[in-house]
Amino acid sequence: MTEKENYLRTVRFDYPDHIPMCFAINTSCWEQYPQEALFELMERHPLLFPGFQTPELPFIPEYAPITRKGVPYTDDFGCVWNTSMNGMTGTVTGHPLADWAAFDRYAPPDPDVCTGIGPVDWTAVKREIDAHPEQLHVCGLRHGHTFLQLCDLRGYENLLWDMADEEPKLWKLIDMVEQFNTGIIRHYLECNIDGMSYAEDLGMQVGPMLPPEDFRKYIKPSYERLIRPAKEKGLMIHMHSDGDIRTLADDLIDGGVEIVNLQDLVNGIDWIQSRLAGKVCIDLDIDRQQITRFGTPAEIDVLIREEVIKLGSKAGGLMMIFGLYPGTPLENVAALMDAMERYMGYYS
Repeated sequence: MTEKENYLRTVRFDYPDHIPMCFAINTSCWEQYPQEALFELMERHPLLFPGFQTPELPFIPEYAPITRKGVPYTDDFGCVWNTSMNGMTGTVTGHPLADWAAFDRYAPPDPDVCTGIGPVDWTAVKREIDAHPEQLHVCGLRHGHTFLQLCDLRGYENLLWDMADEEPKLWKLIDMVEQFNTGIIRHYLECNIDGMSYAEDLGMQVGPMLPPEDFRKYIKPSYERLIRPAKEKGLMIHMHSDGDIRTLADDLIDGGVEIVNLQDLVNGIDWIQSRLAGKVCIDLDIDRQQITRFGTPAEIDVLIREEVIKLGSKAGGLMMIFGLYPGTPLENVAALMDAMERYMGYYS
């Protein structure tokens, strides 16, 4: 069974061979960890990194413009980003529409030539996808495509006040952002892809970043319109959100989401089990705040095993991902890799 077929079977609850496991190493790690140690761990875990071979050292990563320390980056919407660590996406410090007075002369970007965070050659994108039909192609909008894009343009507090005050211009701004996103989706739907991803952080440590009623009024209708053409084409729909999204989960699923990528301990393993397991495919984002950062290797093994037992089944419906960022001890990195490989075939 190929990895693509295994993934599709997982999403469809069609008895995959194993639990898809992804270990993602953030680019910032290559300056913060001994490179030889990370590469050695990757070579020792071929199930997570099939075919990997250590490159020539020192490894010089390529930093995206939005992740360069000390180099402010202005994206396609005119939002200014700053980061304090190479490889780490920073925060927006310049909001082009912080004052509504700028709105009438504001020109949105063109989805035919950019993605919102950089230029794109759609002919080359389609050519690359078509050249590898054996690979899984889940493409999507940039992270933070709607709600966070509005925050970046207006500023978080301004946006929440706009919603509370029912600012008429807000509807025009939402439509402007949605039309851009629709253009991106249109280009991807012209490619031979398997799914569309709609990544956007909606949660805080406790609760969502906006009142659920405002999400339903201002954001959810746009989500549904953006998802509809992909659903009509029969594509899988993947949604990512960091933070506590328990009060929004039903709304996301109602909108047509089939795969929900959410954080484990922030939302609660037992809550995820009772509300989502068996009903939607769970793409579980493994803890980066508590056990993996400050716990022991034994506690990490217990965590992964518990999540597999409570959220997985032979039929499928569970995949897992860990994002490595600076700060996690190397012995815990090794323990995570060990546990993810150990339990990926738990139900086979």
